[in-house]
Amino acid sequence: MARADRFDLGALRLAPGEGRRFELEVAQEPLVLAGQHYELTPREVHVALEVSRMIGGGYALRLRFESQVDGPCMRCLEAAAPAVAVDAREVDLPGGGEELSSPYVEGDVLDVRHWAHDAVVLAMPDQVLCQPDCLGLCPICAAVLARVGPDHHHESDPDPRWAKLRDLRLE
Repeated sequence: MARADRFDLGALRLAPGEGRRFELEVAQEPLVLAGQHYELTPREVHVALEVSRMIGGGYALRLRFESQVDGPCMRCLEAAAPAVAVDAREVDLPGGGEELSSPYVEGDVLDVRHWAHDAVVLAMPDQVLCQPDCLGLCPICAAVLARVGPDHHHESDPDPRWAKLRDLRLE
């Protein structure tokens, strides 16, 4: 399997309507989202790239692969590693306007690495969690609620608005 961070589409010499499928290895860079660092595993991901030449020039592209995002849970800060399935499509038609112009194709060269990076970010869950039902941290003592159990609680301070009533003696 070939390593390809950039892929020369022009070298394929595809006729309009013709397409091909390629198996490639693409390097993945770590992500920084909302100031938090996430590693992508494996570091070199196996991708399936489908390239079709469109009538009138240009390309229809599809990128598929699976990856894992390793980093802290957004609720409890424990280790989280959700799997991400990527199925991304792009169209690049010269002269077709902004909607039909892919930012990953320059001339006849496809930047597979950049496309894979952005596709992982878009395919990630809204929240990186250690478990779908993660309870997070206790808002008072920051204990991991999954570890301390359902009996964890704190005595709350009395409401100061009712302080005068505590002084009232009914006898």
